[in-house]
Amino acid sequence: QVQLVESGGGLVQPGGSLRLSCAASGFTFSRYSMNWYRQAPGKERELVAAITGTGGSTTYADSVKGRFTISRDNAKNTVYLQMNSLKPEDTAVYICNVRVRGLDSWGQGTQVTVSS
Repeated sequence: QVQLVESGGGLVQPGGSLRLSCAASGFTFSRYSMNWYRQAPGKERELVAAITGTGGSTTYADSVKGRFTISRDNAKNTVYLQMNSLKPEDTAVYICNVRVRGLDSWGQGTQVTVSS
């Protein structure tokens, strides 16, 4: 049974930083790409960043390029999202995702609020 548990969200001032973590279990972690999505109130869920199983390739939404960094530690079955230079428009619930054998699994999400 795939389980994804996010942590690290919180309230931060504009220009600040946060690091999110997603601990995974129930599948062979290193074999699968991992994704971070976000969903703001009244908006559609948006793919923020993705990383391949080996960590050798990453992709980012244009809105976060140069500010966010996705990484993973396959020994710890954990994927991270380092968020720098945060803006109020980054406020959202950040959700970890993996597709295993054609089925999407989602974490419960962690709230990130950027406000002064």
